[in-house]
Amino acid sequence: MEKQVKGVAHAAFNVSDMDKAVQFYHDVFGFEKAFEMAHPVTGEPWIVYLHAGGSQFIELFYGGVNPQEYKDGNIGYSHICFEVADINKTAEQIVKAGAVLDSPVSQGLDKNWQCWTHDPDNNRIELMQMEEESLQNQFLREHKL
Repeated sequence: MEKQVKGVAHAAFNVSDMDKAVQFYHDVFGFEKAFEMAHPVTGEPWIVYLHAGGSQFIELFYGGVNPQEYKDGNIGYSHICFEVADINKTAEQIVKAGAVLDSPVSQGLDKNWQCWTHDPDNNRIELMQMEEESLQNQFLREHKL
C-alpha cells in the first residue's frame, strides 16, 4: 500500500479563552497567528490557526466549556509534543514568559531531552530535543527518512 499521509497538518483544541490561548502559544513558543475563520452559519468567530513551523499548525476553536482532567488511564488525547532545537533555552523561555514548567529538563527513555508545561486550559505539552542516538532517529536512519 502506498502511504498517502505526508505528516501531521495540525492539532486542534477547544479553548475557554481565545485571547489567553493565543497569547500563551505566541509568548511561550513564538507561534504566529496565521489566520482566523468565522463560523459558516452564524458568522461568529470560530477558529484561529497558529503557525507552529514547517507546514504544521495549531487550530484553536472558540467556546470550550467542559474542561477534561488528564488521568493516565484516560482513552484519547494525552499530550502534544513540540520538537525544539535547544531544550534548555526552551525551558528558560517557558519560565520567562510566565508559564509553568511542570517538569524540569530530563532525558527520557527514548534518549531525547524533554521538559513539560501546559497551556491555559491545562492541555499537556511536551518539549523534546532529539538526540542523534534517540530511538526516533535510529528508526529514521534505518528507513532512510
